[in-house]
Amino acid sequence: MKTGFIAILGRPNVGKSTLLNAMLGEKIAIVSNKPQTTRTRITGVLTQGEDQFVFLDTPGLIRARNKLGDFMVKTISNTIGEVDACLVVVEAGVKPGATDLNIIKRIAAKQLPAILVINKIDRVGGESVGQTILDYKDLYDFAAVVPIAAVNGRGVPDVIAEAGQFLKEGTWFFSEDDITDQPERQIAAEIIREKLLRTLDDEIPHGTAVVIEDFSETERLLSIRAEIFCERESHKRIIIGKHGEQLKKIGTYAREDMESFFGMKVYLNLWVKVKENWRDDTVYLNNFGFNKDRL
Repeated sequence: MKTGFIAILGRPNVGKSTLLNAMLGEKIAIVSNKPQTTRTRITGVLTQGEDQFVFLDTPGLIRARNKLGDFMVKTISNTIGEVDACLVVVEAGVKPGATDLNIIKRIAAKQLPAILVINKIDRVGGESVGQTILDYKDLYDFAAVVPIAAVNGRGVPDVIAEAGQFLKEGTWFFSEDDITDQPERQIAAEIIREKLLRTLDDEIPHGTAVVIEDFSETERLLSIRAEIFCERESHKRIIIGKHGEQLKKIGTYAREDMESFFGMKVYLNLWVKVKENWRDDTVYLNNFGFNKDRL
């Protein structure tokens, strides 16, 4: 038996969560085209034969502007210090920026083995992919370079195969059937937040948090009561929408995904509340789950 912990690192919106989902063959990390979609570390477990990969999806590295941002940056630092190797995900055709160099600096300080994963090759030509390889080849001694298109799975098996070199002999940390260590409540909350990210204007979703207040299951029905917190009364009105239509749409999309994931009928009850500046309030951050237990 072999196992290993492998971090997935990169700037926002390079496709880290999409890659994690593609490797697992199951959607456990929410995705959107907005930055800061992932706020906490998400564990994905892939077991193949005698090998067990434990992938740790991290938030995109940002310049923290509030206490929530500080939490996200600390999550990345802690993860780098705990893993056996990492996947550095970059976007094909995009030059290395300050964030990419910061990530490389952090893994170099830990002398962490790394694979360079060049994502979104479906959007550019081969010449651009080649140039991206040249742009990064002297920045770090990568163990491998793998071009992929995570959105359609192209090249993803190659990432897994290359990551296998970092596994070490030892007892698995998870059972063979596990795919994540996220509690079901957290998965439900993240599904709702994904729908907020996908249906609302750019600024509002970043000021929202979702807390599951009730999660009860019978043989035929899963009942969930969730509270959506935002920072302004005007944002609350937008989330609810005229005659409640926006909130209804968010709930419908979320319920469909939940029923697919949990494999049963879901009754979803959504409420919207205002907590001003919660992203800079330690008490609210702790209450919403952004605390040392999640690092």
